[in-house]
This record gives sequence, C-alpha cells and structure tokens, in this order.
Amino acid sequence: MSAQHLEVLETTLQKTHQWIDALSEEAHMDPHTAYQALRSVLHTLRDRLPAPEVAHLGAQLPMLVRGIFYEGWNPSAAPMRLNREEFLSRIADGISSSRILDPRTVAEDVFTVMNHFLGAGELTKIAGILPPEIRTLFPE
Repeated sequence: MSAQHLEVLETTLQKTHQWIDALSEEAHMDPHTAYQALRSVLHTLRDRLPAPEVAHLGAQLPMLVRGIFYEGWNPSAAPMRLNREEFLSRIADGISSSRILDPRTVAEDVFTVMNHFLGAGELTKIAGILPPEIRTLFPE
C-alpha cells in the first residue's frame, strides 16, 4: 500500500476522533458513549431520510464516519415514518450507557457537532426534509 493510501486512512481516523472528541466535550460524556451516541443518531437520521438525501448527507461525512452512517442500512426500507417520540426512542435504544441519557439532549448535541463540522447550510437542508417536530432537535 502506498504512503498516500495510508495518509487517507490516518486522515479519516483523525477526523473521526475529532467528531467523537467534539461530541464528548459538547455532551460531557466519555468517548465510548459519544461514539455510541453519534452512531445511534446517525442511524436514526439515516433511516428517517429518503435515499437520495441519505446519499447526499453521506457524501459530506468523513470516510470513517460515512462507514458508521451506512452500516446496516437497508435503502428499500427508507424512509421510515418516525414521529418525534419514535425518533428519540430509537436513539435511546442505540445507546448503552451506565448512566441515563436523555435522547433529546443526545440528538441536539450530535446535531450541534454535525453543524460545526458540516456547516449550517448542510444541516439546514437535511432538517428541512424532516417534519417540524423532529426539526426542533436541530440547531438554529
């Protein structure tokens, strides 16, 4: 494998750590729980979006985060019609932690971190696709 290919892997690993570290700091949680929270919110969001928007969002993510995002995805089942309670319940189900975490706060924290790394315009487009009751979880 060439040195350039290794640099790509090192870069995506570094970017993934930046996302997890930012979420750890934003949500005041350890990195393992931050990873679980990121994964759970990404999967829940992915499953709620139509396939073209999933592909568009996936293209904006760092390579390793993109792999987490697409892990286990079934495009033929998308989009799932989840109301706010179901959306938050799926997030809670994806996080196994020794402490009780509020899924609404977790979603808001993940979307804040995503907004930081992707930019407000990208997340605004995604939020605009979702029903207003879920859109309220996104940063202004």
